Amino acid sequence: MNPQPHAPDPSLELTPTARINIAAPEPGTPPQSPPPTRALLPGILVATLTLYASYAALLGVLLPSQIALLDDENKISNFAIVTTISFIFTLFAQPIVGAISDRTRSKLGRRAPWMIFGALIGGVLLLGLGSFTSLLWITVLWVLIQIGLNALQGPLSAITSDRFPRNKRGTASAMAGIGMQIGGTLGVLAAGALAGHLGFAYSVFGIAIILTTVLFVVVNRDWSSAKSEIPAWNWRDFLQGFWINPRKNPDFAWAFTARFLFILGYFVVSTYQLYIITDYIGMSLEEAQGAIGTIALASLLPTMAAIVLAGWWSDRIGRRKVFIYLASAIMVISLAIPLISPTFEGLLISAVIDGIGFGFYMACDTALMTEVLPGGGVAAGKDLGILNVATNIPQALSPAIAGVIIAMAGGYPALFIFGMVAVVLAAFVIIPIRSVK
Repeated sequence: MNPQPHAPDPSLELTPTARINIAAPEPGTPPQSPPPTRALLPGILVATLTLYASYAALLGVLLPSQIALLDDENKISNFAIVTTISFIFTLFAQPIVGAISDRTRSKLGRRAPWMIFGALIGGVLLLGLGSFTSLLWITVLWVLIQIGLNALQGPLSAITSDRFPRNKRGTASAMAGIGMQIGGTLGVLAAGALAGHLGFAYSVFGIAIILTTVLFVVVNRDWSSAKSEIPAWNWRDFLQGFWINPRKNPDFAWAFTARFLFILGYFVVSTYQLYIITDYIGMSLEEAQGAIGTIALASLLPTMAAIVLAGWWSDRIGRRKVFIYLASAIMVISLAIPLISPTFEGLLISAVIDGIGFGFYMACDTALMTEVLPGGGVAAGKDLGILNVATNIPQALSPAIAGVIIAMAGGYPALFIFGMVAVVLAAFVIIPIRSVK
């Protein structure tokens, strides 16, 4: 047996899922995890912060800057090409790694080996990305980096379902949401400050990912799964597991669709933030690299407040959907501001309002997702990985979709309108969900 990690909170109310066990499981029993300790919530915060700081820095500043420096005239189409190709190769990275992690036997538990593997792949390759001046090789490295980061993100997201009972998942989701928002802000600020030295900037985030992931695994130890009872491998069952019948699991299907639409509406605008500032507002690239950090800071405090309030409130009243309705309404208002005021000040006001809406969404979306998993979460790694595809697809496709909208549907104003429509549809799609209030 492994020694028990930090003493669990004695007031914790465990659910009878047989997945959370206060004592290390006996050999020959199904894989289990310890209850959350005082170190786990801060660990999720730091790990999520680092991962999303890297995502924001890479997609929001460093990668588009590197591509713009290669060919400014064709930067929009080239950026769309790189991100779309990476999307094709990484589409199922999270559910595949999640499914394998559900069945992993190791002394570190089921999730930790894959988190370390993903961090090493993504982090090491980031050390070299800034030195490439060929769009082809930038694309190749970006694909591999995305696979690595997705291999880290999938098992990390499954920890909420593994180790928190249902009545504590709003708080855990809020902590992850805080990490995402602070990380996104800090990532953009750091990237904006370091964008003049791309190689160094990429290296900073690569090293941070590796160190943070290793620290998380060491501090937040899982029970060993080395001697757990796991069903015999069957390729047919493995592949069939990725199809979750929407007729038998309608709430899962609605949740997937709602997340897809909301994330699409958000990222179709935010991914092009740098180009919006240069082409729609009229700043130079150098000015925009600094301005994008100011915009990120403007949204930080309102987002933090919204996440803390919504996470605590949703656990207290046992409701998730109402906060997502509210988030969608607020996001519509924020996306309308740049249409009314196409200025830097307008973008700042939009960022403040956007922060409130996105904060409400992030605090409750993950909690809602853990409550619609088939079988109560017995294959949480795989199923949450599938739900995370609803994040990855729109995030990866948003540059290509935005490029088409900008070129063929009236420029950047059409982009904001498209985002508004997508988040409104996301709110309507969660109405049929019955297993979550």
